[in-house]
Amino acid sequence: MILEIAVCLPRDAETVTLVRGVVANALNSFGVTRECVDDIRLAVSEACTNVIQHAAAEDEYEVRVEIDEQACAIRVKNAGHGFDAAALEGVMPEPDSPRGRGVAIMRALMDWVDLSSEPETGTIVRLVKTLEVDPDAHFARLRARSSTTP
Repeated sequence: MILEIAVCLPRDAETVTLVRGVVANALNSFGVTRECVDDIRLAVSEACTNVIQHAAAEDEYEVRVEIDEQACAIRVKNAGHGFDAAALEGVMPEPDSPRGRGVAIMRALMDWVDLSSEPETGTIVRLVKTLEVDPDAHFARLRARSSTTP
């Protein structure tokens, strides 16, 4: 069982709330635990907020969400001017800085995070998290059935 959602959005701060809601509703319908939903929702919010803050004003961005029995994979892509993604590896801002924690937050919350960015091509943020499912949820029973079916 796989659920795929893709949305193309204008670079506008209000779209972050929309994406958070779509992702949370999809995960909730699968019976994903509240803590896991909250982690994913915050990580996707940080990825989208980075687009809003750093992409060119006329850029649109795309969010693709894929949920299967085991994981949630999210891809946030914009066609902006790009940046040096490798330079963010292990970097934290000064303690009194009001910005610069988004990538660190994504890495702390998700099982896998990948940033790729090229001039003229744009930036892609990939996030993956193994799902924790409420054992009483309908999805948990479907998950158990599919893992025992040859």
